[in-house]
Amino acid sequence: MKNSNKKILLVEDDPNFGSILKEYLSLNEYNVILAKNGIEGYEKFIKDNFDLCILDIMMPYKDGFTLAKEIRQKNESIPIFFLTAKHLKEDVLRGFKIGADDYLTKPFDSEVLLAKIKVVLNRKSLPVKIDNEKFEFNFSKFNFNSKLRYLSHKNGTSHKLSPKENQLLRLLLLNLNDLLPRELALNRIWRDDNYFTSRSMDVYIAKLRKYLSVDNKVKILNIHGEGFRLVVEV
Repeated sequence: MKNSNKKILLVEDDPNFGSILKEYLSLNEYNVILAKNGIEGYEKFIKDNFDLCILDIMMPYKDGFTLAKEIRQKNESIPIFFLTAKHLKEDVLRGFKIGADDYLTKPFDSEVLLAKIKVVLNRKSLPVKIDNEKFEFNFSKFNFNSKLRYLSHKNGTSHKLSPKENQLLRLLLLNLNDLLPRELALNRIWRDDNYFTSRSMDVYIAKLRKYLSVDNKVKILNIHGEGFRLVVEV
């Protein structure tokens, strides 16, 4: 499939940089729609179908983090890249917590950006293979339905999980009390096992731990250098 079939929303408030990046991606046969701020970016997003969003963070009227949250409310699975001049660890972690697929600090190598775009778009087009047909799990006092993406506890608490939270919890439960290798989870869910996807998975593990913390018999253990274990005490 040619890149021209892939549509990218680029939201960048620097007119010179935005025009140059749009032209560069267009020369590589991507269909690029440029917006100059977060408000315009959201308007364009809801009017069209995109395969990837590239968002600057520091923008007038609406910053990239806010825009990403609004995009995620409409589409939970579309890949999102952040562009920023900031190098702060807190900003990188905030981006991944929102659900970013990658985070590039300016200036960046344009060929690296192209490679990252290719990887994430190819990953998106690949179906996630399912180990078996099991979709409902009862463990300790939890009930989890992976078709509905719904996790509930007998104390009345419940959560509607995001797609990646859902896939990750299901893999953990398919390997209940056993090791879920980090590489397996990364390749099965993220279709890649680089540094950025690894950090993203750590964020989702932290979210699942928070959901499961209402039951002290259920824990997700970090097996250093290997992966994770979801254990249920009897």
